[in-house]
Amino acid sequence: MTDATISRRHFLKVSAAAGGAFCLELAFPVAGRAQSAASAGAEVTAWVLIQADDQVIIRIARSEMGQGSQTGLAMLVAEELECDWSRVRTEFASVAENLRRDRVWGSMSTGGSQSIRQSQEYLRRAGATAREMLVGAAARGWGVPAGECRVAKGTITHAPTGRATTYGKVAAAAAGLTPPKDVRLKEPGEWSLIGKASVQRFDLRDKILGLPVYAIDVELPGMLHAALMQCPVFGGKVKSVDKSAALALRGVKQVVELPDAVAVVADNWWRANKALGALRIEWDTGADAKVDSAAIMAFLRTGVAQADLPVARKDGDVDAAFAQAAKTVEAEYFTPFLNHATMEPQTCTAWFHDDRLEVWAPTQNGEATAAAAAESGGVPLARVEVHKMQLGGGFGRRGATQDWARYAVRIASHVRGTPVKMLWSREEDMQHGFYRPASLVKMKAAVDAAGRMTAFHTRISCPSIIARIAPERLSGSLDLQACGSFHDAPYAMPNQRVEYAMRNPHVPVGFWRSVYHSQNPYFRECFIDEVAQAAGKDPLEFRRALLAGQRARRDLAILESVAKAAGWGSPLPAGAFRGIAVADGYGSYAAGVIELSVNAKSEISLHRVIVGVDSGYVVNSDAAKAQIEGCVIYALTAAMYGENTIKDGRVVESNFHDYRMLLLRDTPKIVTVLAPTGGFWGGMGEPPMTPIAPALVNAIAAATGKRIRSLPLRNHGFALATSV
Repeated sequence: MTDATISRRHFLKVSAAAGGAFCLELAFPVAGRAQSAASAGAEVTAWVLIQADDQVIIRIARSEMGQGSQTGLAMLVAEELECDWSRVRTEFASVAENLRRDRVWGSMSTGGSQSIRQSQEYLRRAGATAREMLVGAAARGWGVPAGECRVAKGTITHAPTGRATTYGKVAAAAAGLTPPKDVRLKEPGEWSLIGKASVQRFDLRDKILGLPVYAIDVELPGMLHAALMQCPVFGGKVKSVDKSAALALRGVKQVVELPDAVAVVADNWWRANKALGALRIEWDTGADAKVDSAAIMAFLRTGVAQADLPVARKDGDVDAAFAQAAKTVEAEYFTPFLNHATMEPQTCTAWFHDDRLEVWAPTQNGEATAAAAAESGGVPLARVEVHKMQLGGGFGRRGATQDWARYAVRIASHVRGTPVKMLWSREEDMQHGFYRPASLVKMKAAVDAAGRMTAFHTRISCPSIIARIAPERLSGSLDLQACGSFHDAPYAMPNQRVEYAMRNPHVPVGFWRSVYHSQNPYFRECFIDEVAQAAGKDPLEFRRALLAGQRARRDLAILESVAKAAGWGSPLPAGAFRGIAVADGYGSYAAGVIELSVNAKSEISLHRVIVGVDSGYVVNSDAAKAQIEGCVIYALTAAMYGENTIKDGRVVESNFHDYRMLLLRDTPKIVTVLAPTGGFWGGMGEPPMTPIAPALVNAIAAATGKRIRSLPLRNHGFALATSV
């Protein structure tokens, strides 16, 4: 498909949904024939640019939002390229160039822990292809067989004669060669970079010095600033606007009225945001203006009570098993809506030129941003250039949902010829997100006389993200993604049934770090502890018995590794207790143990959090450990404090004073267990989230005897001792 035939509609369809488990099939990048427009040097393949001084530039198609993808992805290429790692740097692949060159870099979506696991093969192949072309160019120049040449750290040597040259000297000749169709990739035992060395991230030094340019930092000549106010009730519209007072304020250039929002454009953002308060806006809040959290809970309850729900999993005969059970256990669990709370609020800069549109975006999906900008600005896709910036947090908020890009472009379309940077206030960001779905789950288990779990029945009632973002991917009213950790649970028992009730209120939902795997493992693993208690079994031993068979071997292995690291079964100090959980997701297997104590005032002291992940392979161990630590902090924040409530159709919480985050002083000792077993490539950005909340709540139950069946914990009177 060429840029002459590509359409905005096509790219909206294929790229805007790339946030969860969805990914596009990729074509292998062929060698380029031209010099890079951004950097001087020879383009050996689309991924590899080599300069005359032997500097190697590796292009990165995925986004960098703190997860270390720029370094990890470059390591995959460099492993096969056999270059000098100290001479490697990276640059973002151009979104516009990707479209012009038939998507030579493939998917630019960064979400669902896909960056490494979905890119690893073609990136390693890109490095191997470039290496073979460089060796081939040197061999041609010497008039010798390529098989007689060896390469190490960017230096090619002809073994029989000892002649040597460097990549920089043959790169131009290599760029003119036809890429080999087949190249051999190294076996894991041959790797010298992947998983073998602690490689410092490219962005580490700059971050220490405060040098990275995030989207919020963009500065352009003559730039104006925009602040935005959306209808406070989701789905509402602008009825009328009195602009006079705002337009009279110093620095205000324009008031832009949109169907569901109003923006002020001024010479700096502070003035623009202050001027919003001078606007007199009448909103048409619509039929949802009276909806509150209680009404949404009642709506969810209709789901768990409904007969004949769509079935996501059916093994054996659950009803017969319950009829024969020696004991049954039932429980209902709930988690609320959650905002992403990215440290960098939603922002985007747009600049309409005479014949093109430029956008500076903190995007998790450059192609989706280009498509949204083209559609919103009425500009052909081929005339949109997206500059990918560093993200001050993503967590799913800046991927499939491109509302921030659309608003920026629509505002800038009223100020053509001048760059306009739109920035949301923290309040606007908190109250106009795409939230993690609220979810109500009812579970029932059967236990036989020997204490074995023989049946498991689950009913899930929650909004469907896919129904909002990509409804064509649904099978009727069944959303399997919403049933994750249940419909694919590794636990071996003869009778299981999982049912799903789609309940979509007016609150917009979207992908949130580990999505449904941030809540469903909490439901499942806490309930498994309840069943273990009813059966009179140790939680670890109870899980061991359930994790039988080939399907569960990796779940069992990571559970055993973490239990060993935590010293499960060994004596704890007086007043200390443990909780355990295991869950898989995003191609990886994770388990966690939390050690804590709870005093008479319900103050929790977190002693240790032990988290293990089997991701098959680990590219950069330091980055992997940092991802685990970040997941622990993010998950503990959600479990302790995270909740967005609804009143009068709108979100109540407005800033960090009432949507609390875990502080540095609250962060416990985190023990990371990297246990890669090889043979597959799993994710790392989200899987460590899965066991944290259930391990925490199971530990609290062990300490207090109280079963906490809804989050956040602060609603049950708990607090962190460090925050008191």
